[in-house]
Amino acid sequence: MKREQDEKFEQRKKLIVELVNDEVYVPMKEKELAAFMQVSREDRDAFRQVLQALLAEGRLQITKQGKYMKPDEEQLTGTFISHAKGFGFVEIEGRAEDLYIPEDQVNGAFHQDTVLVKLLPGQRGKRQEAAVVKILERGMKQIVGTYEQSRNFGFVIPDNTKIGVDIFIPRERSKGAVNGHKVVVELTSYGDDRHKPEGRVVEILGHINDPGVDIMSIVRGYGLPVEFGEKVMNQAERVPSAVQEADKNGRMDLRKLQMVTIDGEDAKDLDDAVSLYMDEAGLYHLGVHIADVSNYVQENSALDWEALERGTSVYLVDRVIPMLPHKLSNGICSLNEKEERLALSCLMTINEKGEVTDYQIAETVICVDRRMSYTSVRKILEDRDEAERDAYAELVPMFELMEKLAAILRRKRHKRGSIDFDFAESRILLDSKGHPVEIRPYERNVATKIIEDFMLIANETVAQHFFWLELPFVYRTHEKPDPEKIMKLSTFIRNFGYHIKLTGEEVHPKELQKLLDKIADTDEETLISRLTLRSMKQAKYTVECTGHFGLACQYYCHFTSPIRRYPDLQIHRIIKEQLHGRMKDDRIRHYEERLPNVARHASKMERRAEEAERETDKLKKAEYMADRIGEVYEGVISGITQWGIYVELPNTVEGLVHVSTLPGDYFYYNEDTYEMVGRDTGRTYKLGEKLRVMVKGIDKLTRTVDFELPYDDDEEEAEDQIGNPYENNR
Repeated sequence: MKREQDEKFEQRKKLIVELVNDEVYVPMKEKELAAFMQVSREDRDAFRQVLQALLAEGRLQITKQGKYMKPDEEQLTGTFISHAKGFGFVEIEGRAEDLYIPEDQVNGAFHQDTVLVKLLPGQRGKRQEAAVVKILERGMKQIVGTYEQSRNFGFVIPDNTKIGVDIFIPRERSKGAVNGHKVVVELTSYGDDRHKPEGRVVEILGHINDPGVDIMSIVRGYGLPVEFGEKVMNQAERVPSAVQEADKNGRMDLRKLQMVTIDGEDAKDLDDAVSLYMDEAGLYHLGVHIADVSNYVQENSALDWEALERGTSVYLVDRVIPMLPHKLSNGICSLNEKEERLALSCLMTINEKGEVTDYQIAETVICVDRRMSYTSVRKILEDRDEAERDAYAELVPMFELMEKLAAILRRKRHKRGSIDFDFAESRILLDSKGHPVEIRPYERNVATKIIEDFMLIANETVAQHFFWLELPFVYRTHEKPDPEKIMKLSTFIRNFGYHIKLTGEEVHPKELQKLLDKIADTDEETLISRLTLRSMKQAKYTVECTGHFGLACQYYCHFTSPIRRYPDLQIHRIIKEQLHGRMKDDRIRHYEERLPNVARHASKMERRAEEAERETDKLKKAEYMADRIGEVYEGVISGITQWGIYVELPNTVEGLVHVSTLPGDYFYYNEDTYEMVGRDTGRTYKLGEKLRVMVKGIDKLTRTVDFELPYDDDEEEAEDQIGNPYENNR
């Protein structure tokens, strides 16, 4: 009931904001506004609360005469991001550049607070400056950090380096924490100019050196929910372990269709299976079969609200924090070998040009023939391994057909301009105590590309189908790059003899793809690829179908992973309601109200998960390199800033050579050419350049690695010192 009230509250806010922002709107008092919007007398109190909330959020303004109007154009609402040195930035949705908040204009704002800001005249730096006018909502209620004991009190040093102040802990609120304990602190005061923030310890995670505490600190720091509540677990326990006969009724029976799952060796939540055959006319019949999670997770159930809140599964270096309990994700919703399962299938007929000539989206019953791994399929197709081909002899023809179709689909995407960045991801192997023993790049192979190509075409097909039905839907969209960044990229690549064709200030994805093709296997490939990637925006979930720039397609969604992504689960419900003819006016209104919040929240949770995953990787990489102080490696310059040069090793570990340690000259950063330049010698360091570095040290708190250039006069001796970053003999 409360959830429905909240949704109604948000809908009213949206309607009022749309009204006051309309060009023909004339400022009105509360009574006039209520009459205009036909608010009944019984609803007046609730209406007043909506107006008060909008005033507090800075989305409405009230005149001295008590009339409501849209806020001053110079006032904006956003999220405050603090910096350890005292200043900060404010991120505003829909605005390309953050606002810069000078230290004397922070006005008590704390990291992650929702704030109302006023733009300041002039611009001393690169960004528009602003001042915090009002703190609308505190963003951080808890902080994770390391406890330090003083004589009569304690304090906590936050793990988050953006928070530049310690948290004061009165002795009686320390929960018995001692030096070196990792703790969760609940903030009781956010401090001011004369006082530090204050808090109380609510949880002791363990000592800083205890196994697993480092990762758990990141988990708590990002507010990632680990345990499922009792209600959720009770519902999960009631889910059957096998498919019920009643659930099969009315479904298309595909149990005799040859199909497989192809995943990593350690994957347990198998949510997609694939089938493929060719008919006499030479047409491919591709089936992408996705676990029907929505059959077991009903809308507005405890399971559903928990999944919505989490938004996504989080894949950390030593654990998976699932969106759904294991009883579902690894059990009835996992497409296990030789077990009957319910699915939503996208059955496509594809010609030799890669065009989908016909398709059907259906509720199905399936039974996977074999659970395959990427490694095994690679051995069959790339290595032509006889033992592997014999072991899966009955499936080899289908795999070879898959390889052909995937190549056709990839060529078609490439032709229309789809951009494919092939940067190495890392795989970190840990021992039983959580210590990293090996780091290696995770390489894509023929098998990973097959699954990628098949999922992409299924997602496009489903998105296009629902776009033309004109029904409420959740799309995966990727906006065009910021014109200023594209102009900057265009100017820079001319130094290397390349150019991209611009239409006004815009670029077609095909132009960027052609650029990436031209620079393949050149010395400047890494440099230009990285700069191209940095010019792009971040993909997100929206209810408007604005297209996907990176994939160069007009219609795209996420349909293929409902076990681990909430938007996919939401889409499955919409598909099923449409298939059953239930998408009437009342359900359309329901989804029109619900989906904007789902899309916004899912995008936010996706960013949180990515940041947590990135931080755990950085932590373990730093820990890995701590055992290799003094060793020399060859790497590639991956980034240059005014404070130094970032170098990436072949095993994906990245470290910083601080500008102050560069030998032989005083160096400065040339922003126009992305180079570090020696003032007197003219010596330059460029992105993509190979560089030998020595591991100087690591900082586990900031999760960073420091490199320096080895001072070797004898080049041959230096070459002998170069270590192997893949070795695990420590």
